[in-house]
Amino acid sequence: MFKKFAAEALGLSDIGVIVESKDFDKVDADDYLFHEDHEKIYFLIKSRKDEYCFTNLALIHVDGESAISAKRVIRRYDYAQYPIAHVSIETAGTVDLDIELKFTIGEKLFSIDVRKSHLEALKDMYKALHTIGKLQKRDEVGRAHAMAAASVLGSMMKLNNTVTDPASVVSHYRAVLEAMNDAVRDDHTRKDFSAIFEKYIHA
Repeated sequence: MFKKFAAEALGLSDIGVIVESKDFDKVDADDYLFHEDHEKIYFLIKSRKDEYCFTNLALIHVDGESAISAKRVIRRYDYAQYPIAHVSIETAGTVDLDIELKFTIGEKLFSIDVRKSHLEALKDMYKALHTIGKLQKRDEVGRAHAMAAASVLGSMMKLNNTVTDPASVVSHYRAVLEAMNDAVRDDHTRKDFSAIFEKYIHA
């Protein structure tokens, strides 16, 4: 306990800071954005060895082995493929210098230490992540309903068409599958969360 407190007091621990938007172009994560697809940074936490970059499309984690090593591993978690859940903030105690933002994205658990002076900004990020998680859950339910509806419609078409016209059954069923694919891909798999970040994140 004493060693941890001493490290934090001396500024030796890996506590992150929130980078201002005017400095987003100076961080390592900016090099890995899909600018061609209009990807944009909305929130970024930087520590001595890591960057946690939240864009409208994904979380980009620039993972450093140590503060003195130049080696970095870039990991990308697209929101369309990795749902966010279990979002929480652990506030600082009397002698603590940091607060923690915790969440899961897919199967990965993140616990990010941030200077407690950034609490208000971190509250905004908490709201954004929590809302993204809720919308992803809604999309998951929508996808399940679309697939169930496609199965029912397919069965109905097979029953309502005569055996003497198999081409008609195939044509109609294929149309149902294409409509279901469009619904799952476009209507129930949200990829861009710009509106959520713009609602909650105050630069």
